[in-house]
Amino acid sequence: MTVRIPIRRLWPEPSTQPLDDAALTALYGRADQPRLRVNFVTSLDGAVTVDGYSAGLSGEPDKRVFGLLRMACDALVVAAGTLRHEGYRAVRLDETRRAWRHTNGLAEYPTLVVVSGSLDLDPTQAAFADAPTRPIVLTHTDAEPPPGLTDVADVLRCGTERVDLAAGLAELHRRGLTQLLCEGGPHLLGALTAADLVDELCLTVSPLLAGPGPGRITAGDTAPPRHLPLRHVLAAEDGVLLLRHARR
Repeated sequence: MTVRIPIRRLWPEPSTQPLDDAALTALYGRADQPRLRVNFVTSLDGAVTVDGYSAGLSGEPDKRVFGLLRMACDALVVAAGTLRHEGYRAVRLDETRRAWRHTNGLAEYPTLVVVSGSLDLDPTQAAFADAPTRPIVLTHTDAEPPPGLTDVADVLRCGTERVDLAAGLAELHRRGLTQLLCEGGPHLLGALTAADLVDELCLTVSPLLAGPGPGRITAGDTAPPRHLPLRHVLAAEDGVLLLRHARR
């Protein structure tokens, strides 16, 4: 990616020097233990979409960090509804990021993990049909896969009647997928929060008032508040803030 909008660190240790990709990767990095990281973008007034899609909130700085987070993860976790609505394609990386993964002993591409209670999935969608690494679908024992899905993905059943997210993540860890990046949607974040499975939240704040209507980055049943201390604040020259919150 050609960088046109510099990103600088505001806190801690403010710096006037723009961060290159190596510095950004070091700030986000990989953990030495299993971790579920969630990445979202929001407007100033808390909207998760503009005109129904998250792309309206994103820009070059957000996309830059978005790509680096994908580069550093073992698996990309997404809800089936978000996969369908946002039109996910196959999870692929450019040559530079594949080289970084090779140097760090990782598979060439992260594994796509789709969470679906209904298995309302299209096996011909590029996210499955064109995937460089066989995707995984987390579901429950009562769900029936559509024809062709098991040809293009591994279907793991965790829980009865609804997906047991804790069991699903444990199975991913057993398969060596310990650094997990979740890109939503809001109901999946709400369920992960309720199960106390979120270790880190990377939140891009777009300098935009979206107005009433769009939902928040989280949705679902009420759950106890979870404390996530602030770890860093980055700012791009276009007014975007990039926040990272994580457990100790």
